[in-house]
Amino acid sequence: MKILYLGSGDIGLPTLRALIARHEVVGVVTQPDQPAGRGLELRVAAIKTLALETGLSVLQPERIRRPEAIESLREMHADAIVVFAYGQILPPAVLDLPRLACLNIHASLLPRWRGAAPIQAAILAGDPLTGHTIMFMDAGLDTGDILLQRAIPIAPDETGGSLHDRLALLAPDCILEALDLLEKGVAPRAPQETTAATLAPKLNRESGRLDWSCSATALQRMVRAFQPWPGTFTTLSPSRGCDPVRVLKVFTAVAEAGEGLPGSVLRADEEGVLVAAGEGALCLRELQLEGRKRLRAGEFLRGQPIAPGSVLGAC
Repeated sequence: MKILYLGSGDIGLPTLRALIARHEVVGVVTQPDQPAGRGLELRVAAIKTLALETGLSVLQPERIRRPEAIESLREMHADAIVVFAYGQILPPAVLDLPRLACLNIHASLLPRWRGAAPIQAAILAGDPLTGHTIMFMDAGLDTGDILLQRAIPIAPDETGGSLHDRLALLAPDCILEALDLLEKGVAPRAPQETTAATLAPKLNRESGRLDWSCSATALQRMVRAFQPWPGTFTTLSPSRGCDPVRVLKVFTAVAEAGEGLPGSVLRADEEGVLVAAGEGALCLRELQLEGRKRLRAGEFLRGQPIAPGSVLGAC
């Protein structure tokens, strides 16, 4: 089967490798190279690197809905388009191009967690399961009919990064099975239950600001869900009037018993910095002050003491 692959995230690397091994991949469409780092040098996505190493044609349109981009895709004569974390909404003119179907791999059990950040949303909500949905794409946002779903459990210590990696490895078997069913003409189509839909909107760095009025359990899930992106943080007030407010990044934390003004430091020792939340307390185990190294709590406190009674996130 002739497959046109659209994807930008590293999560799709195992899938692209599997498609290359099983089918004829006629081209790869990914996002334009983006500037990164202090020098703002263009960063080449891993998907593009893999495609070029295997001799595939790569397209990087700024806007896939432009007529010239659509015409370039039409010339691929694909039997099916496979989309996985591409980053642009496909117009009807693209959805109608393949001979058989345009299939999307979505990292949730739809209709739960439609949108850009389903992996983080599942951890944030305390869901016991997540997985992949292979769906027939339509003009809506993750609203198409479901072809198949595969579920995996979410571990108690799961982070956004670890779940991302496990879902990356699950995806190839899911899409290969879906394509086999499609090629045989027996692919099921189950409409989504719209009333059960939930949304997982796009995240940014500000999404990771810890709100100490939330429960410690919710904050612990947030720290796990947003590791490594977008990360979680609070602010550390100046010790003297002339000092600036500093960003304090939080990498690992656990919910514990505790009570006090939300954001106030109840204890600071080798075990961690215990901060009162809206319900319970959050023990910060691994921290990083802006401009410094990431450290375990005990080592962090030796270089940057935080006195009990201090209030985090006040500025």
